[in-house]
Amino acid sequence: MAPDYKHVRVRDYLRGLVAHELAVGDTIPSERELCERFGVSRMTVRQAIDALVNEGLLHREQGRGTFVAPARTDMELRLVGFGDDMRRRGMAPSTELLDAETVEAPWDVAESLELEPGAAVHHVQRLGWADGRPMALEETWIPASRFPDLLDGAPDGFPESLYAAFRDHGHDPDWGEDTVAASDASAHEAELLRLGTARTVLRIARRTFAGQVACAFSRSCYRADRYTLWVPLTAPNPVVTPRPQPLVTTTPGSTGTTQEVRR
Repeated sequence: MAPDYKHVRVRDYLRGLVAHELAVGDTIPSERELCERFGVSRMTVRQAIDALVNEGLLHREQGRGTFVAPARTDMELRLVGFGDDMRRRGMAPSTELLDAETVEAPWDVAESLELEPGAAVHHVQRLGWADGRPMALEETWIPASRFPDLLDGAPDGFPESLYAAFRDHGHDPDWGEDTVAASDASAHEAELLRLGTARTVLRIARRTFAGQVACAFSRSCYRADRYTLWVPLTAPNPVVTPRPQPLVTTTPGSTGTTQEVRR
């Protein structure tokens, strides 16, 4: 006989409320109401709520209660900057410049940018906001030799879009490489991103190229409670095996030449 997971009934009831009746920011029914409605213990109710908090459907505020969380944003990996990506989703973006300076490239950054270790790079740290909420923390290294005046206007005149700045310097980004991982946020990251109990973040390391020129290497930290990674898939192309070419030999004939085709 299959076990009766009582918390699943509570969880599915709350999931239905979030989908069809409650709005973002609304409070869910109290633990006492849920206990009475389903005839279960407070521990069972908390187990159901915990599951939905971990999924990002609900969020807790200490001393206030549990509320419907904002919907997650589908993240399709595209070669665009944060601002363009948020505007494409109908959100109002803004960028806070945390730091910008020219430094010597660490060995891993130099390798990613195909530079000599210690080469001069612009190091930029920014916090991306959308609709008034912090969404992503980004750290970027840019070869100073290719974009020497990039920091001349910092901080007030720093370009909102690095990709636009690259194009202004004659390098139009047309491809890149992303590496994606999930991990817990550091205390510093959690503070900047205003994370609550959900401390998991998506980390994306990106190399951006214009043709064969490496324009930037970045490490970004996205709130996992606000993003779902969306990756389109296609069926693999069939394997093409070259057909063997026929072997043609030529032999002399009495009135010309004779060709023999062997397959």
